[in-house]
Amino acid sequence: MQISLQDKRVFITAGGAGMGRATALAMHKLGATVFTCDVDEAALASLPEGITTWVCDVSKSAELDAIFDEILPGGLDIMVNNAGVTGPTKLVEDVTDQEWRDCMAVCIDAQFYCTRRVVPVFKKQQQGVIINLVSAAGILGYPTRAPYVAAKWAVTGFTKTLAMELGPDNIRVNGIVPGNVNGERMERVIHAHAEADDLDPQEVRRMYAIGTSMQCYVDPEEIADTICFLCSDYGRHISGQIVGVDGHTETLYPRS
Repeated sequence: MQISLQDKRVFITAGGAGMGRATALAMHKLGATVFTCDVDEAALASLPEGITTWVCDVSKSAELDAIFDEILPGGLDIMVNNAGVTGPTKLVEDVTDQEWRDCMAVCIDAQFYCTRRVVPVFKKQQQGVIINLVSAAGILGYPTRAPYVAAKWAVTGFTKTLAMELGPDNIRVNGIVPGNVNGERMERVIHAHAEADDLDPQEVRRMYAIGTSMQCYVDPEEIADTICFLCSDYGRHISGQIVGVDGHTETLYPRS
């Protein structure tokens, strides 16, 4: 099996670091024309030549629209809705209005803004792929992370509904559940959990590992590989799926 994305045009949100960056690099290597955005200008500048970048706050639809106005006249084949934020680690009664809105704006609103723009193009060409980054928090509960969980469960429902709505136009929509992904973002989650529960970060790191059946963490490149497969011709009849690349998460909040 040799996956190719040759001549495919791809837009990935938050491609400067982590899973977004890994996906941008993997798709570029497989021959795709890759477009990406991020709030971190320095991270974008470190991407290799040939990947087109924009500094963008995906919570603002006008900033995304400006990018799509440049990309879409040339067509688009794949949309990867990767951008997300962790949101606050607090009991629900302590979450502020602004913290709730900020989390929703990036984790679900941005996916809606992007999808709304690409769907007419996909329908016109009668083909397209949408990949939405969900989370184990989009299929499980997660105490002290209510805004993030609510947003990611919304992504799960959004994904399932889009697959049904767009399937007749040969547009495939799938969600990815990354679970515990090695990197800076996971470290921030671990330390926030440790602080909230007055635990040692190493103990929290162990708890998250044993919360998966395979007692593991995964690398961003594993997520990228799965996305590439789903976007390729090998995944041409895979749609409406919430695909776990996480060693099977049993719980996000193992009791210490």
